[in-house]
Amino acid sequence: MKRLVITLIFFVKAAYSFAQTSDTIVLSRDEAEVIFLKNNIDIITQKLQISQAEAREVQAKYWPNPKLSISEVNLWRTYGIEELPPLVGNWGKSSQISAEIEQVIQTAGKRRKTIELQKIEVQRAKFELQEVLRELKKSLRNTVTEILYNQEQQKVYRSQISSIEKLTKSYNNQLNLGNISKAEYVRLKAQEVEFKKKLISLQQEIEDQQLEIKALLILPSSSYIVISGSLMLPEKQLSELEAPQWIEKAKENRPDILILKNTEKYAAKNLDIQNAMKIPDVAVSLGYDRGGNIMKDFIGLGVSFDLPVFDRNKGNIQAAKLELEKSQLETHKNLLKSENEVMSVFRNYIRTQEVSAEMDHHYESTLDSLLVSHEKNFRLRNISMLEYLDFLDTYIRNKMIILDTKKELNHYYENLQYVVGQDL
Repeated sequence: MKRLVITLIFFVKAAYSFAQTSDTIVLSRDEAEVIFLKNNIDIITQKLQISQAEAREVQAKYWPNPKLSISEVNLWRTYGIEELPPLVGNWGKSSQISAEIEQVIQTAGKRRKTIELQKIEVQRAKFELQEVLRELKKSLRNTVTEILYNQEQQKVYRSQISSIEKLTKSYNNQLNLGNISKAEYVRLKAQEVEFKKKLISLQQEIEDQQLEIKALLILPSSSYIVISGSLMLPEKQLSELEAPQWIEKAKENRPDILILKNTEKYAAKNLDIQNAMKIPDVAVSLGYDRGGNIMKDFIGLGVSFDLPVFDRNKGNIQAAKLELEKSQLETHKNLLKSENEVMSVFRNYIRTQEVSAEMDHHYESTLDSLLVSHEKNFRLRNISMLEYLDFLDTYIRNKMIILDTKKELNHYYENLQYVVGQDL
């Protein structure tokens, strides 16, 4: 028993010492979110993807480059031909040359449609940034709630450990004087050990939460995050009558739904492009020929295009139609899913809100004052150890119920914001 107590004290002191020697950073909820938005690598990466999509949109606006061809150039003297006027100085009297410049002109609005397609890609990149933010904000806010919840639990147990240590010390003196039985002292000491063991367990849990929040805020491993303030209930009170309103908001604002609608627009525009592809592009050319015709210097215009005899892009058109149909079905499925998610989370939130409402503002302070009263009466031997420890157990359980309710309500509130796709 003594060895276990020494071990527990060592671990508690070691954990406390680590927190002191680490670079402790005290942040509020809002401050943590500001650092998150500034530092998070996933958000920065997603912003770069938007810039990439915008660059592709700029590229789509350029016309195809003209093509210059030079041919029929003889680099040696050819005899038995009619001499021509020289080109440069005295050179070129027996030289032939042909040059052509060609420009492809896209037909059926292909260029315009390609630009529109790239604009849809830019919108998609922006929606994907919103989706990354939605996911990471939920993770950050829930982690902050978990840290606050853990900090509040630690306060409860540290307070009780402090009180019970004084009682244990007093009982040890009484035991040495022979005023109490050893069984009474051991029972009290066992309760102290149990609280210290629970405190160690909480400190181990918070290490996992520290790992997660530091990864989100991109902070060094030496830092130790403390969230300022207390675990509070969400300020906004919601009614089940508001559920239809939030369902509509989800359809309008959720980034994952907007991405699906964007995919549908992309598929529709791609179908337009595939239909346009069956109409051949036209290449217009301007040619110059020296010494290769009956005319010494010949300039002529030309036009060329593919004859759509065998390939009229039917396969790609059919594939684009099926892709559009598939994306429409996917959008419809996820719209129904979003409705169910909003209703499910909303009901959970309302139920937890009702439980919270049953605990009036004075309930927690009443518990605290009753504990002080029981501790005083126990010191004065007005109540037995069994009565004191029984109330202490009731006190701890009720404190945890209050904290659990606050944590759950915060989680459900954040989940509701997540499924709606905006801050409420």
